[in-house]
Amino acid sequence: MRAAPRASRVRLLVLDVDGVLTDGGLFVSASGEETKRFHVHDGLAMVAARKAGLTIAVLSSRASAAVTRRMAELGVSEVHQGVADKAGALDALRERLGLAASAVAMMGDDLSDLPAMARAGLALAPANAVPEVKRAAHWVARRRGGDGAVREAVEMLLKARRAWPPPA
Repeated sequence: MRAAPRASRVRLLVLDVDGVLTDGGLFVSASGEETKRFHVHDGLAMVAARKAGLTIAVLSSRASAAVTRRMAELGVSEVHQGVADKAGALDALRERLGLAASAVAMMGDDLSDLPAMARAGLALAPANAVPEVKRAAHWVARRRGGDGAVREAVEMLLKARRAWPPPA
């Protein structure tokens, strides 16, 4: 696994939304309201990661009230939506937090995530990522986006820090 030596250095986990935290499907009502399906296992792991000292951030090219609400429920304050340049946003976030690239993991699933993944010390992908993203990733989850891939990634990162399972 190419991720093992890098995982213990990670202090910031950056996640795409559609295709990573969700299955990539969009539900749009007749009135134009967008809803998304998030997996509770991912949420539990994100809370555990924060408690273990890992900062979680979201970078999404789309903007959604559902994402804002779910991330607030999970205590994720670094929520960046409507981002056209994910690599630039990741660099700005990393610099603001005073982190080296080696301390950043980025999980993406599609071509628009590749530039940001290339700037992270550890590139992650869900099982349903496009082939180009899987090839660029240091680690690929067995689970699909929206179906526990983030949980699996958090477990891997926290195990490298000897912080998984979290205390009850």
